[in-house]
Amino acid sequence: MFDPVERRPVGRTTLRVSRLGIGGGSLFSSIGDAAVAALVDHCWDRGLRHFDTAALYAAGVSETRFGNALADRPRDEHVLSTKAGRTNEDGQNRFDYSRDGILRSVERSLAKLKRDRLDIVFIHDVTPDLHGDAYEARFAEAMDGAYPALAELRSSGVVDAIGVGVGNWQVCQRFAEAGAFDCMMLAGGYTLLKQDSVPFLDDCVRRGISVLVAAPFNTGILATGAVEGARYHYKPATPEVLEQTRRIEAVCRRHDVALPAAALQFPLRHPAVASVVVGHQSAEEVDRNLALLRQDIPEALWADLAAERVAA
Repeated sequence: MFDPVERRPVGRTTLRVSRLGIGGGSLFSSIGDAAVAALVDHCWDRGLRHFDTAALYAAGVSETRFGNALADRPRDEHVLSTKAGRTNEDGQNRFDYSRDGILRSVERSLAKLKRDRLDIVFIHDVTPDLHGDAYEARFAEAMDGAYPALAELRSSGVVDAIGVGVGNWQVCQRFAEAGAFDCMMLAGGYTLLKQDSVPFLDDCVRRGISVLVAAPFNTGILATGAVEGARYHYKPATPEVLEQTRRIEAVCRRHDVALPAAALQFPLRHPAVASVVVGHQSAEEVDRNLALLRQDIPEALWADLAAERVAA
């Protein structure tokens, strides 16, 4: 059981995020401005104080809508994180981790979010599907351009905290070793179905880096279960993933625990993880996830999952 509105520190900064964060990726793809504002109001009324967006999401519309929805809220009572380096404003993926590119992105985010400073800026999706020399070149660009630019903005007070947002924990680990980061957003990288990131999480505890786990349902299957058409990391689940999910579901049934409750609470059990960030389409989904986080789960369930080698 976790209190979803409990505030946890972000690294060694003064920022504090609620245990449940509201993600702006899927949120802004299918509902209009008024519905977004109403949903943000609902989250605020329930005590949630962490909202996450990106320059990439909805071709920049996500930042604009969050900026409008939160404009009248007390500035120091919530955390609004965004991401820079990857955009898709004309149907084309663009990656720019140069110093000038990041500074331009931050300037645009400040305007769209209606802020004079940004709480958290993540270097976004540095290496999706890259290997070898291409990976090395992009990592070097990010560390030579994006990182020092954001570090300077942090020193000057324009940005409170900096981090990296990506789904690959090994990439996060490399950045953690190369620079002084406050937090990491690990998308789908520490869940009931994927736990090889534990050494990275343990290292984050030693370094004083907070981890925000996005996509704790692995984009679907840990919310729906191993049903026909279940999706894992945006693709149809493989037979192996379906079988692993069925084993998890069997353990949950033995303990009368809903699979989504176990999936949502699992990442928070690691001391490095400050929050889980989830996209919501409706107030009902928000309330459902609040209830899932508050559900009592016996320690025996976690022990049985570990025995089945499906949970750390």
